[in-house]
Amino acid sequence: MPLRTWIVRTLLGAMILCTALVAVGLTAPAEGPFTIAVQPVFMRLDAAAIAESRAHALALEVNVTFGTLHFHFTWSAIPLTPATTKPAGTLL
Repeated sequence: MPLRTWIVRTLLGAMILCTALVAVGLTAPAEGPFTIAVQPVFMRLDAAAIAESRAHALALEVNVTFGTLHFHFTWSAIPLTPATTKPAGTLL
């Protein structure tokens, strides 16, 4: 089997696997061993969020739970806090 065919089949298999995992995770019950929760957030401006630089507007929160592991990701269209509090000269 040529290398190109093997690479294409491997990529297609990986895409099918990722699609299946996302579909199962999104439809799983909240107390299940593998869940994916996607929640839209219109605006988060509470004092704790501002103090911890988590304030945002028009965001999506994604929570992935796999057994005892928990991953949290937030994407915001309009971040309301700076990306960093370090001076520009120290970001090298």
